[in-house]
Amino acid sequence: MAAVSDPVGLGAPWGPARPEPPPTRFHPVHGANIRVDLSGTRATRVESFAHGVCFSREPLAPGQVFLVEIEEKELGWCGHLRLGLTALDPASLAAVPEFSLPDLVSLGHTWVFAITRHHNRVPREGRPEAEALAPSRPPALLVEPYLCIEQFRIPRDRLVGRSRPGLYSHLLDQLYELNVLPPTARRSRLGVLFCPRPDGTADMHIVINGEDMGPSARGLPAAQPLYAVVDVFASTKSVRLIQLEYGLPSLQTLCRLVIQRSVVHRLAIDGLHLPKGLKDFCKYE
Repeated sequence: MAAVSDPVGLGAPWGPARPEPPPTRFHPVHGANIRVDLSGTRATRVESFAHGVCFSREPLAPGQVFLVEIEEKELGWCGHLRLGLTALDPASLAAVPEFSLPDLVSLGHTWVFAITRHHNRVPREGRPEAEALAPSRPPALLVEPYLCIEQFRIPRDRLVGRSRPGLYSHLLDQLYELNVLPPTARRSRLGVLFCPRPDGTADMHIVINGEDMGPSARGLPAAQPLYAVVDVFASTKSVRLIQLEYGLPSLQTLCRLVIQRSVVHRLAIDGLHLPKGLKDFCKYE
């Protein structure tokens, strides 16, 4: 395997020489109020507003997105989901801290941020003004199907949240796609990843509904295992993991894109002469 400092290997495509990362799962070590389902893909805070810290089961690969969708919200609390990375092995923690901020961060080697519209962006030295600007609106999925973050190219198809199929779903879907809804709205999709740099460090990026919020932290130790951190905090009650395709899209995904191009909105898929399973797949049900 090439060293992290080798710039040639940083952007190597997924393939035989660089296998796709395994499906993401939640770690069995988590906050006291979290319940993870048997599949390891859904985490729910069952009481209070705290003790909701979760981790990825395995360290992330460079360019691998740990992507969650907000499934349930809970009224009456102030605050939202928090997301980031840690170089701490969750299994080595004597106890999972009550909060990711500031408790887990204070243990060191942890970078976690509250998800907001104007997310923290760390400018590079010598280019403070250009990199402090807010990211531009993401292009339409069918116009630009890939999200490019530093040396990585990630299919945007599953990065963007979807409304439940209904009369106005085609309008709501556009709001998710344009990322104009609150970033922690129900069914929004939020992800975290790291991108190694030639000097042996890494930048952490947070993605909201297919839009890269820019580097949120720099200087992460790329040579150390980095686990994702998801704090199911306050008004965020339940999240589920979304699996991504890396490399070439699957035949299913390509067929779905072709079918979606031929209809006005997802409800119109019901009128097509297709098997029900394929219709549901095309509607993201």
